[in-house]
Amino acid sequence: MPKIREFEKGHQYFRSVKFKQNEERFKKLVQEGQSPRALFIGCSDSRVMPNMITGSGPGDLFIVRNIGNFVPPFSPDDDYHATASAIEYAVTDLEVSDIIVCGHSDCGAIKACFEPHTPNEENIHTVKWLQLGEPARDTARRSLPGESLELQRDFAEKVSVVFQLENLLSYPAVRRRVDEGRLYLHGWHYNLATGEILYFDEAELEFKPLGAS
Repeated sequence: MPKIREFEKGHQYFRSVKFKQNEERFKKLVQEGQSPRALFIGCSDSRVMPNMITGSGPGDLFIVRNIGNFVPPFSPDDDYHATASAIEYAVTDLEVSDIIVCGHSDCGAIKACFEPHTPNEENIHTVKWLQLGEPARDTARRSLPGESLELQRDFAEKVSVVFQLENLLSYPAVRRRVDEGRLYLHGWHYNLATGEILYFDEAELEFKPLGAS
């Protein structure tokens, strides 16, 4: 198990260096509880590191990660809803002031939405989950007919972020706080190759470099 041993060494480094550097902050978070600034909904992709790309520290972000950084529409039933539960908890209990939905380049989930899939006992949940990316895929195909698959997928990655923001507004707790001006939604797209983050400008309906304005 060589890879696990690498993690063990990494943990020892964390304990001896990183934890020591932030020890007082960790103790304060234990004593006072967490009060994160924002809910960050990102992709499970191992190349996306929310704290690193935002420069945030312990206690700053309440993070939800799933395949494709998708937000399922609000569904008032008694089934298991991990992402929905985290959204509700962040908004109603932690009272975050901001929610960030962050997509990224070279997204495997968006790529998969452009490919045919037959559900079986080993992938049934994944195939169902990918349906959340189909509106973005269909929009990309309609908006860029005849363009390369690469361009369509890149467009779909960004459009998908906008669809997830719309889905967030289907949650009563989110909608009420947005309408009251107590909660703000942000759509981001992170480029793995350049490290740049683009944000969705609702007024101009386009993605722009974060922090450029």
